[in-house]
Amino acid sequence: MRFLLLVAMLCLPLGAMAQDMSMLKQPGVVALMRHALAPGTGDPANFEIGDCSTQRNLDARGRDQARRAGEAMRAAGVSFDHIWTSQWCRARETAELLEIGEVVEQPPLNSFFQGRGDRAAQTARTQEMIDALPQGARVLLVGHFVNISALTGVGPSSGEIIVTRRDGRGGLEVVGRIETAP
Repeated sequence: MRFLLLVAMLCLPLGAMAQDMSMLKQPGVVALMRHALAPGTGDPANFEIGDCSTQRNLDARGRDQARRAGEAMRAAGVSFDHIWTSQWCRARETAELLEIGEVVEQPPLNSFFQGRGDRAAQTARTQEMIDALPQGARVLLVGHFVNISALTGVGPSSGEIIVTRRDGRGGLEVVGRIETAP
């Protein structure tokens, strides 16, 4: 009996996550996922966009978190018409570890934390890209806390997915949140 209880407890988080993932199947959903767990804050002073050794990266827990989120999406039958990611290694690796489709780097999704980019211009460009999608298209954006909060007003935790839809006024309306615990 204890063994069955333990198995049920271990399976519950993935099962609960898969249930939440069904929100992503709605036509026109815009899902914004913060990169999975990458301990620390910001990036080192010697940061270079094409060199992962100069960046803050996912740790083993973060890679596992991204894989489990992808498993839950696949189990729920979730697919996206587009998967866009920041060029930062931790965001790109998160998107790739989901294993749910072709990942395309989009520079407007790059972090602008610590003055590394232009908040207003990148946010406007990201919204333009979203608005240019055909009605009903589903898109997953994998980025950073700053990008997601600029677009939604919500501060996501590592690996969290903020589920939105276009509000018809050039913005996004938050309709749900999906936690993907590390």
